[in-house]
Amino acid sequence: MDFLPLNKWLPNLKRPLVIAGPCSAESHEQMMSTAREIAKIPDVRIFRAGIWKPRTRPNCFEGVGEEGLKWLSDVKAETGLLTTTEVANTQHVELALKHGVDILWIGARTTVSPFAVQEIADALKGTNIPVMVKNPVNQDLALWIGALERMAGAGINKIAAIHRGFSTGDTSKYRNLPLWKIPMELKSKFQDLPIICDPSHIAGRRDLISYVCQKAMDADMEGLMVETHINPTKALSDAAQQVTPEALAAIIEGLSLRTEFGVDRNFEQELDLLRGQVDRVDLEILEALKTRTDIITKIGLAKKEKNIMPLQIQRMDELMKKRLDLGKNLGLTESFVKDIYDTIHSESVRIQSQIVNDFDSKK
Repeated sequence: MDFLPLNKWLPNLKRPLVIAGPCSAESHEQMMSTAREIAKIPDVRIFRAGIWKPRTRPNCFEGVGEEGLKWLSDVKAETGLLTTTEVANTQHVELALKHGVDILWIGARTTVSPFAVQEIADALKGTNIPVMVKNPVNQDLALWIGALERMAGAGINKIAAIHRGFSTGDTSKYRNLPLWKIPMELKSKFQDLPIICDPSHIAGRRDLISYVCQKAMDADMEGLMVETHINPTKALSDAAQQVTPEALAAIIEGLSLRTEFGVDRNFEQELDLLRGQVDRVDLEILEALKTRTDIITKIGLAKKEKNIMPLQIQRMDELMKKRLDLGKNLGLTESFVKDIYDTIHSESVRIQSQIVNDFDSKK
């Protein structure tokens, strides 16, 4: 896929690109008063607002519809901010283009449906309007990539990905778990793809937004999309995760923007030494994993001889608890240790299942 850098479709861009505006367009006054305050913040380039709101259950506020697009036009005319809104079908695309919306985004609920994404891609052929694609609600990187590929297949190269967290069902301080490794894997596959963070949907609480914004900058993401409302507590949707324009300005001002490379030669040499140590430790880890795999193979052969099933849940649960306790005593986080041993256990079960059942590993 051919991705045009953000600074090619947004001239004079500073890092980070900041997109701000209310979760939903609620009234002309709400839109204009919010936009006027946001426009005073130099780092904000794009005004966002939801026109159609896909809600989990009916009889909730589901957006004002086409009338809100007229309000977006008024925002652009008065403030000079570019505008963006979410589209979920062909009709949304046609109306957004008709009213001069500058950038479109595809929401998390839409990204999960290849049919819907393809419908939008077909409607966008020949436009090359910038499109931002949110990750799907579930942790499926392939679905996210597939949606990006469908946009690229429509001839669009002004594409960005939006990381808005994932719904996992786990209890957490976040509304949607950030699972930073997934957008990082996306970035490693497509290094030219701009990734923008949506801290509002990750946090679900305005008091966490500043922290998530900084995490996004530390992960080298190019931008932030922050839900901003003139009176957040009275918002008709997602009130708890919206901030005031004043709070947004403070969040941006407080960001620490770090560089990838240092200018101090001694510092770079020190880093090289430390990275060399990491390389040696990684080699030791891989050699230990190979030794562990050899032992697992012997266990599999012994189980096959005694006709014992490869997966023993109670043993795995006991082992996980012991490893988590060991990790905690060593100062490692529970989630880190759990992720590692989930992967190790999955590979152990695969190896033993292959041995016990005489599976051909090449099939």
